[in-house]
Amino acid sequence: MTQGAAVLAFDMGASSGRALVGRLTEGDTGKSSLEVTEIHRFPNHAIQVGKHLHWDTLRLLHEMKKSIRFAFQKGFEPATFGIDTWGVDFGLLDANGELLGSPYHYRDPQTEGLIEEVSGLIGQRALFEQSGLQFMPFNTLYQLYAMVKAASPKLEVAKTLLLTPDLLAYLLTGVKSCEFTMATTTQLFDPARQAWNTELMERLGIPSHLFLEPVQPGTIVGPLSPEVQEELGVPAIRAVAVGTHDTESAIAAVPAGDEPFAFLVCGTWSLLGTEMDGPLLSPETMELEFSNEGGVGGTYQLLKNIMGLWLLQECKREWDEQGKELGFPELVRLAEQAAPFRSLIHPDDPRFFSPGGMADKIRSFCAETKQPIPQSEGEIVRCILESLALRYRQALEQAEKLTERVYGGLHMVGGGIQNELLCGFTANAIGKPVWAGPVEASAIGNMLMQLVALGECKDLKEARKLVAASFPVDIYEPESDSGWAEAYEKFLGFGRV
Repeated sequence: MTQGAAVLAFDMGASSGRALVGRLTEGDTGKSSLEVTEIHRFPNHAIQVGKHLHWDTLRLLHEMKKSIRFAFQKGFEPATFGIDTWGVDFGLLDANGELLGSPYHYRDPQTEGLIEEVSGLIGQRALFEQSGLQFMPFNTLYQLYAMVKAASPKLEVAKTLLLTPDLLAYLLTGVKSCEFTMATTTQLFDPARQAWNTELMERLGIPSHLFLEPVQPGTIVGPLSPEVQEELGVPAIRAVAVGTHDTESAIAAVPAGDEPFAFLVCGTWSLLGTEMDGPLLSPETMELEFSNEGGVGGTYQLLKNIMGLWLLQECKREWDEQGKELGFPELVRLAEQAAPFRSLIHPDDPRFFSPGGMADKIRSFCAETKQPIPQSEGEIVRCILESLALRYRQALEQAEKLTERVYGGLHMVGGGIQNELLCGFTANAIGKPVWAGPVEASAIGNMLMQLVALGECKDLKEARKLVAASFPVDIYEPESDSGWAEAYEKFLGFGRV
């Protein structure tokens, strides 16, 4: 067996971060596969300061440095590293390149009501045509406009805006960059012109000089700074701008063939959609609340943001605080025992966006819609999982309508596929097979673009073949209807697109 260069992937989620090493290996048959080893995992907690919610960016930096040191101590000696994170959030640098305070968390309440205000100023249709994005309160556009309205002194002294993965890479290398897939999450990048929408920024008072020209996934950014090399006792490994938005890294790792496919990136958020050659900016796309996000390999992703397993994570957090300490496997077992289709919610109801009181919010939705109110943990979890599966069916049907395609099934990737009950529910809800895997899709997609940058993989097509050869896929076939069609009609009665 021969081994190629090792690469280090940092995969940052909304609640935890991970460092994983990937290495190409070639067996006796001459076939290559990707071996992945997790070397460090660490929490990523939001920090409440006064009325604002922030990310603890410097703690993440500390854990990333530890991970780099661990990689060399364990003998992996990675040639490069890449960082993928959630979208939209950013840090501001002053003229000396120093970070101006702790970046805001996308769930910070400062953007409440700003979708309507900005739409009134610019026009909803014009905003969509110039960004291609679903109107979400956390988009970078609304965060910056909130700072404009608050006369934030940070905007007056800031010289550069760096989105989260670019900021973390800068703190390690000293090199400022802006990666393309992240730029497209801001609602300030015009996909038709492939450029920043400086006219929109000027109308809203957002300083356009803050934004750097985007670079494509697979671009080598630069080596670790001399200071970090000395601190950690490691050589000058290079940072690669991978598909730094974790969704795009995950989609890069979908083991699909050459035919058009539908995907579901399943985690704290659920992102359901399909890969396209370019953005789809039709009025119907806007009305159905789909986004066009830049992908790797010159692609665009037509997708819908769905609230996802955040609902379950928040309930579990509250139950843990109450001393119940039920693990996810136990919660799934209790859900299996609960009665089916007793109560449903719409996962994207606005009340579910903010943290706190999630179980009571679910009960309030059921009360308002005159359904039985779930009481036990099992009833609440079953309500969440069935509702998500039905929402996935709705979004898949909408994607098929927009693209005028019919998909033979759904590729599910990400940590959420470890919930086998949800995968089975999804197959039953859509009436089509679900192909689940790989679990570590974002980290694997991150590694793939590093391998492309190093010349170890030719392109995205070859990289996906590598994923198919390296990681198992579980197949969930739909069972007999068993009430799913009736439940879907009930779900559609909640009235949201």
